[in-house]
Amino acid sequence: MKATYQAHETAVIDDGCVIGEGTCIWHFSHLMTGCRIGRSCTIGQNVVVSPGVVLGNGVKVQNNVSVYTGVTCEDDVFLGPGCVFTNVINPRSALPRKDQFRPTHVERGATIGANATILCGYRIGAYAMVGAGAVVTKDVRPYALVVGNPARQTGWVSRYGHRLDFDREGVATCPESGEVYHLHGNELKIKS
Repeated sequence: MKATYQAHETAVIDDGCVIGEGTCIWHFSHLMTGCRIGRSCTIGQNVVVSPGVVLGNGVKVQNNVSVYTGVTCEDDVFLGPGCVFTNVINPRSALPRKDQFRPTHVERGATIGANATILCGYRIGAYAMVGAGAVVTKDVRPYALVVGNPARQTGWVSRYGHRLDFDREGVATCPESGEVYHLHGNELKIKS
C-alpha cells in the first residue's frame, strides 16, 4: 500500500503510526509507535511525537517541538517553534512515573507560541492564543490571550487571531473576518 503522506528521508516513522492523507513530515522528525496524525498536517524539522499522541486534521507543528504522551490536539491547532509539552508533574530520573501521566488537551484552532511550555493536565480552549515563551500552569479559556510566566490572561482574540477591543456593551468586531463577538463575564461568544 502506497503512503498517502510525504516524509523526508531523514524522518523516523515507527511501525504502528497512523498518518492522514496529505500530511508532510520534515527533516529529522520522529513519530513514535501509536501516535495518530490527522490529514493535511505539517510536522516541521526535529519534531518528536510520542506514543499515544493525537493530532487532528490541519495541525501545524513547527520546528523543534516535543509533543509527549498524553497530549491531544484538535483540528487546526498551531504549535510554534520550540514549544514543549510535559506529561508528569514531578519528574525524577530515578523514579519511573509512566503511570502518572496527566493528559493535556488543546482545542480546535488554538495557537501555542514559540518556546511556550505547557505543563501537563490542563486544557487550552478553542482559538486561544498562548504567547511566545509563556508557561501555562492552569486551564486557558477559549479565545483567551495569555502571556508570561506563569501565563496570565491579558485579553481576548478572534478566531482569526486578532486582539479584540470591546466597546462599553462588551461587543468587538474582528478586523479581518468582520465576526462580531460579545463578552459576558468571562465568556466570549460569537454573535449570531
